[in-house]
Amino acid sequence: MEEARQLRFTNPATGEQFGQIPVATASEAQQALCDMRVAFETWSQKPVRERARILGELQKVMIDASDEISLVINQDTGKSRQDGLIELFMTLDLLQLYRKHGPKWLARRRVPRGLFLFKECFVEQRPFGTVLVIAPWNYPFFLSMPPVLAALLAGNTVVLKPSEVTAATGALMERLFQRVPELASYVRVVHGDSEVGAALVQAEPDFIFLTGSTKTGKLVAKAAGEKLIPISCELGGKDAVIVLADADVKKAAHWITWGAFYNTGQTCMAVERVYVTEPVYDAFVREAVRVARKLKVGYSYEKKSPYYLGPMTDPRQLQIVNEHIEDALKKGARVLLQGKHHGMFIEPTVMVDVDHSMLLMQEETFGPILPIVRVKDEEEAVRLANDSKFGLGASVWSRSRAHAERVASQLNVGTLLINDVIAQIAVPALPFGGTKHSGSGRIHGREGLLQFTQTRALAISTPPNPLDLATHLRRPGTYGLGETLMKLVFGVTPKQRMEPRAEGV
Repeated sequence: MEEARQLRFTNPATGEQFGQIPVATASEAQQALCDMRVAFETWSQKPVRERARILGELQKVMIDASDEISLVINQDTGKSRQDGLIELFMTLDLLQLYRKHGPKWLARRRVPRGLFLFKECFVEQRPFGTVLVIAPWNYPFFLSMPPVLAALLAGNTVVLKPSEVTAATGALMERLFQRVPELASYVRVVHGDSEVGAALVQAEPDFIFLTGSTKTGKLVAKAAGEKLIPISCELGGKDAVIVLADADVKKAAHWITWGAFYNTGQTCMAVERVYVTEPVYDAFVREAVRVARKLKVGYSYEKKSPYYLGPMTDPRQLQIVNEHIEDALKKGARVLLQGKHHGMFIEPTVMVDVDHSMLLMQEETFGPILPIVRVKDEEEAVRLANDSKFGLGASVWSRSRAHAERVASQLNVGTLLINDVIAQIAVPALPFGGTKHSGSGRIHGREGLLQFTQTRALAISTPPNPLDLATHLRRPGTYGLGETLMKLVFGVTPKQRMEPRAEGV
């Protein structure tokens, strides 16, 4: 019998291996989907408030396991224990919102009956069935748990496929689910690489939620489309920031630099393009370089260690970052702050004289590079910010709220910030998602919960109807009644509504 393939847990900061887990076979992946389909019949029949109560038990488990969770994330990604704890905190914050408001958001709601005076009309939200969640490695806990929790609260069962890059966090989440006996039967974690993901898609789940690169999103969406499986994709970004002439330059530089380098740039809504208007360009660049010099890279498993930027988590991403730097330098870019490379670590890099011919300004970098562009005015800044195939988020900086909002309204993205960066993901009530190649669908907020449901219309009558307009208006001699009714209801005479205009008028 062939030995099962293993996913090894490797700390990218140290190279240390700290465990492993077997890769699921294609048949095991398919069986997981089958088991969850059967379990759906029981889970979906539980009242929403009962599902919320059971998820509350998971909430308690996660709080009790906070040290374990932050340590595993630390070992799996190299990020600090503080950042691991932040992933947990944001997950709990979102779960708290869903448990409080989910029953109301998922409840049947009455809608206007129109002319059908003797009917009651409602809209209902119904679960899809079994949801497949395909999760990424950059925030392996926070980008995995929220879609799982939303899908479960909406009445679906779930199969979670964590990233093979951060397999230890996947094994951790599996343990957490198993610690809640009332929940364990309704969510399954399947470990593996892209082959396992493909087997799960081929097993035809009822809905797919994917967080990952645009390249991965296209592949999964194509496979899902062939089977008409509905899918929601949270994909890559190339988020732009516009610094207007009336911005507070010191504050803008501080937070924009933080937004570029947080999590070593491995964030889909990280600052990847900065357009600074001429009057404040030089001052902004000086301040951004000053701030970036203060950021330190390193690794520690201690909870009380000084804050640091961790390593690149995936070696493949390290190669992409280097390719973007080399391409930009060949095409005329200048490095003002050269981040040193050692192992999987890259120190912050600040570049100027960049333009849209460079990969650095076209493709998602997902690394610690801050490219700054001088623009003549806000019109040029808006044009360049929109000149991207991505449309996840954007930020505008100005002392004038009205000015910032006017500029922001012209940007074609899914999320907007004014005088801040990347914070939108941490507000649990705000729906998060993008336009264009950054994906479709939303996560978080009411929209993120309802995404895991199908809308069903319901009209209730008590026969025989005292007045059935659809039948009555088809009787002989009722055409005039229909015209009169149109005028009364819509305030427009049939002649105004229906007669064509004479030529030349």
